[in-house]
Amino acid sequence: MNRFTIPRDIYFGENALEVLNTVAGKKALIVIGGGSVKKNRNLDKIEGYLSEAGLETKVLEGVTEEPSTDLINKYLDEVNDFAPDWIIGVGGGSPMDAAKALWLFYEHPDLTFQEAVEPFQLPELRNKTKFIGIPTTSGTASEISNLSVITDSETGVKYPLASFELTPDLAIIDPVMVESMPKKVIAYSGMDAVTHSIEAYVAKPRTTFTDSLSIEALDILNQNLLASYNGEEAAREKVHYAQAMAGMAFANAVLGNVHSMAHKSGPTFGIPHGCANGIYLPYVIQFNRSVVEDRYAALARRIGLVGSNDKELVDSLIEWVRDLNKAMEVPNNLKDFGIEEALFHDHVDKMAENAVEDPCTGTNPRETSKEEMKDLFTAAYHGKAVTV
Repeated sequence: MNRFTIPRDIYFGENALEVLNTVAGKKALIVIGGGSVKKNRNLDKIEGYLSEAGLETKVLEGVTEEPSTDLINKYLDEVNDFAPDWIIGVGGGSPMDAAKALWLFYEHPDLTFQEAVEPFQLPELRNKTKFIGIPTTSGTASEISNLSVITDSETGVKYPLASFELTPDLAIIDPVMVESMPKKVIAYSGMDAVTHSIEAYVAKPRTTFTDSLSIEALDILNQNLLASYNGEEAAREKVHYAQAMAGMAFANAVLGNVHSMAHKSGPTFGIPHGCANGIYLPYVIQFNRSVVEDRYAALARRIGLVGSNDKELVDSLIEWVRDLNKAMEVPNNLKDFGIEEALFHDHVDKMAENAVEDPCTGTNPRETSKEEMKDLFTAAYHGKAVTV
C-alpha cells in the first residue's frame, strides 16, 4: 500500500496571502529569517491579514542560518509563553525548518532530539497548534514537505526529522514573496528544486503520483530557471510553483544520496544546501545510472536533451546539470567551492559514515556502502568521474 500526503490546502497565485484573513484562531507565531521580509513589507501584509482574522501575532526573527538544536532550545521558552494555536514559517528552508521543530517540541516538550530523528516515528501533532508555510525562496518546498532538517549542536551533524505529522496544514505560494530574491538565492534554491525533481523520480518509494509531479516540475524548471535567474518575473513565478510540485514528489517518494551528502557536508564546510546539491547531483547520477539509467533517460527526453540511446541521454542529463550550475555560478566540485584538500581529507571518512546512515540513503535507488560514499565525496571534491 502506498501513501500520498500534502498540505490540506494549498493557495497559490497573485494575492494568495489574502487567505490569511480567513484563518480561525487566537494567536499566531510567525518565524522569519533576516530582514528582507520586513523591508519589502510582506511581513506587514501577513500580520495585517491575520489581524483582520482576529489573531494576535508574535514574530520570532533571526533564523538566518540552517537551524540547530541550540537555536530551537533558545526560542522554545518564548513559544511556550506565547502559546500559539498557529505557527507560521515564513522564509526559505531555514526559518521553515526551525518553525516546524519549534512546533514539534512545543507540542512534545519531553521528546528528545535522539527520539525525534527516528524516521517516521514522531508522535501525533495538532494537539496545541497547526502549521502554515509561506516560502520566500523557490527550492526547499518546506511549505509542502514532511521534513525539518536540524543540526545537532553537540556533534555538528545535520539530521532530517521526517514524519507526515510535519506536513503543513496550509501552504501559501504567492509570487510576491519571491520578487526580490537575490541571484545567488535563485541559483541555490533552484538547484535544490532540480535535485528534488530528479532524486524523487528515481527514489525507491516512487509512485505514479510522484513520477508525474517530478517529471513535470523538471520540465518547468528547465524552461524557466535560467530566465528567473536573469530577472524575468513571469519565469520566477513558474519556478515558484514548480519547486512546490517537486516538493510534493519528494515528500512522498523521498530522496537519495545527493541529499545525504549535502546534509552531512554542509555544516562541516559551510556549503549552502542548494549549492551542495548542485555540486553532488552529477556524481550521484553517474553512480546510480547502473540501476536506473532508463529513468534518468526518461527525464532527459522530457526536457528535450539529445541522445540516440539511454546512455547518451544520461550523459546529456549530467552535462545539462553542470551547464546549469555554470550558468548560475554554482561550482561543479568541492575544490572550486574553496575547500582545502587537507580539510577535506580530515573529514571525508566521518562524512561518508554519517551519510550512509542518513535516511535519504535508504531510499537511494542503488545500495551504497561507506566506501562507495567516500568515493562519491572524493570524486565530487576533485571533479572526477565516478568509477562504477
